[in-house]
Amino acid sequence: MSDIVGFSATDLAAALRTRRVSAREAVDAILAKIAVSGHLNAFLTVCATRAREEALEADAKLKRGEPVGPLHGIPLSVKDLSLTAGVRTTHGSRLYANAVPDVDAVAVARARAAGAILIGKTTTPEFGHKAFTEGPLFGRTLNPWREDVTCGGSSGGAAVALAARMGPLALGTDGGGSIRIPAACCGVVGLKATLGSIPNLQAPDLFGATSYVGPMARNVADVRLLFGALTGPDERDPFGQARHVDSPPRPLRVGWLARCGNRLDARVKRVVEAAITSAGLLGMIVEPIDIDFVSLEEPFLVILRANLLARFEKLTQQERGLLDPTLIATMEAGRGYTAADLCQAQYARSACFHRVQKLFERSDIIASPTLSAPPLPVETDSTAHIEIAGRDAGTIRGAWYPYTFPFNLTGHPALSIPCGLTDDLLPVGLQLVGRWYAEDALLEVAEKIEDAVGFVAVPPAKSARASSGLWT
Repeated sequence: MSDIVGFSATDLAAALRTRRVSAREAVDAILAKIAVSGHLNAFLTVCATRAREEALEADAKLKRGEPVGPLHGIPLSVKDLSLTAGVRTTHGSRLYANAVPDVDAVAVARARAAGAILIGKTTTPEFGHKAFTEGPLFGRTLNPWREDVTCGGSSGGAAVALAARMGPLALGTDGGGSIRIPAACCGVVGLKATLGSIPNLQAPDLFGATSYVGPMARNVADVRLLFGALTGPDERDPFGQARHVDSPPRPLRVGWLARCGNRLDARVKRVVEAAITSAGLLGMIVEPIDIDFVSLEEPFLVILRANLLARFEKLTQQERGLLDPTLIATMEAGRGYTAADLCQAQYARSACFHRVQKLFERSDIIASPTLSAPPLPVETDSTAHIEIAGRDAGTIRGAWYPYTFPFNLTGHPALSIPCGLTDDLLPVGLQLVGRWYAEDALLEVAEKIEDAVGFVAVPPAKSARASSGLWT
């Protein structure tokens, strides 16, 4: 059934339960799609044998009438930064090209416990250090909308797999926009949940965490479905404790942050303004807000660079020739920071949290463009200044994604939904941000805007070529 690849996760779950479709058919259809989409380079590892075995067992459980989880039989890809027991986890690095962990990350374990079938591991730049999905281990992952522009990063493989119908659900990670950036570039939905909502024990500094694991899919309902299986307390995570959040008032107040960088591409501006108009038509009260996020770029870079240097310096001293030069440059840039610089960056992080909390005194949701320009050319130098609308806009974080990385610092939940195309047929994302632990309300608003906008992101058909991923 070739049309299975177009099923949403929600529709596929219903079809599996009524046995109109078998898990084996679903897995086979997705594997076939991966096989003919190899030119996109979205997967580092494809778990063909294991996925088929798990699909047969999933079908047998349904036949026996046993209780099953909400993700039962649904294929799931996992970004290759998250640990997967028995399946290699490379972190996008040649240093870990053959590393096979013996434990699942918390989110992976929860997804599998809910019945999801691991279909494969998706590409990521080395240790997720940049917003372009490319590296010495696997080359470059291509955007299915247009191969001369980036798919974003660092969860680029996950976003490409979703957009190209190589599975209905994906797990990504987000250290500064790494779920939301590729979601916007590829026309899919990605959620960075509240800090601790989806426990993440892989970071060595749990108290200073800025990296999150999160769900990605082609629509909000499917993100909600996967999020429901991933969220919940885990006392091993200092932020992963139980909590309660009240429902937001009605009518909903939306704070509209139209621009916070040096430039906003006119093509993006047109699409996102049309989308936010839909919020007003739904009865939401939309009011402009203003906040300085660009000045946070330097504190964010201090934290990012210092953490990469501290975590990987010893590991990489003997193997520099195997590493991505941009990773080395990022780490070397951290060498000049002092302990006082790191403390000052943490102070700036706290101050930003307070400023965002102040915005939520008069807004229930914050809305903004996800990116200030459409997907950048694939040859863009991630360490140099970039151009937006033909003019120098500054460095990439402050220029292209100043809307995303601040919420990694503050911990607020944020997601990107596709809201339309530019005139040259590139996807545009709308970012929505909520209060801590208010993911349910955030997803409810996102689904309403998604319905009102009525945009379904389907990349143009491309000629198929054989897969280059490693199949097991």
